[in-house]
Amino acid sequence: MEFSVLLSLYYKEQPSFLRQSLDSILTQTVLPSEIVLVEDGKLTPELDNVVEEYEKKYDIIKVIKLETNQGLGKALNEGLRHCTYDIVARMDTDDISKPERFEKQIKEFENDPDLCAVSSWIDEFHDNKDNVTSTRKVPETNDEIVKYGKRRNPFNHPSVMFKKKEIEKVGGYKSFYLFEDYYLWARLILNNCKLKNIQESLLLFRANDEMFKRRGGWKYALTEIKFQRRLNSLGYINFVEMMTNITLRTTTRMIPNKLRSAIYKFFLRKKK
Repeated sequence: MEFSVLLSLYYKEQPSFLRQSLDSILTQTVLPSEIVLVEDGKLTPELDNVVEEYEKKYDIIKVIKLETNQGLGKALNEGLRHCTYDIVARMDTDDISKPERFEKQIKEFENDPDLCAVSSWIDEFHDNKDNVTSTRKVPETNDEIVKYGKRRNPFNHPSVMFKKKEIEKVGGYKSFYLFEDYYLWARLILNNCKLKNIQESLLLFRANDEMFKRRGGWKYALTEIKFQRRLNSLGYINFVEMMTNITLRTTTRMIPNKLRSAIYKFFLRKKK
């Protein structure tokens, strides 16, 4: 089964992280038919050198250049337009796919033609890939995903593989700061798309204290409220569910960073 891999790259990425990410794609047990790499605005010379090196070495790499930074949602939509194949795997340019990731996800689509998207658990690591500190586990079946999604993001975006035509049916990625992927899953669910999460980790996700810091503050809390209201207006969650989510989630956004980090690590993640 032929498939594309879609990545978005911007200037703040570390060249060494990009190398690890690309190498993990290019050493899979089942290789992609193409890799679509979107340059979301101007890059650093160091990143340009890495992209040029890999583009010359591997003819399956297709580079799409955006003159100015558009943000993740718009960059992914542009990249999606350039994906040749209907099956598309997503990945971030600082994460590492485990060797059998694509093979196992492709098998899910082969076994179930009705499947629209499949993700997996992810291992979160600090500093180096051997330092895995926790695993973000998500539910397996479609019914479980629909229920879980009313409270929390039911997919791990960096490890998702989906059918391009199903994403396009619901309008693709839409701008919603910090929630582009969650917003997409909600629309897939409301469009009766069948979803699944493989019950093992297929990707190493780079996490650090700065990540938890970014998930706090008034800006994030206000965006959280807007997003919960959007889920309610779509009919995915009811008023009581919306208010419960707003109360719990905005409280988490406003507490000190160290405490929020502890909550994520010890209550919202499964320790290794």
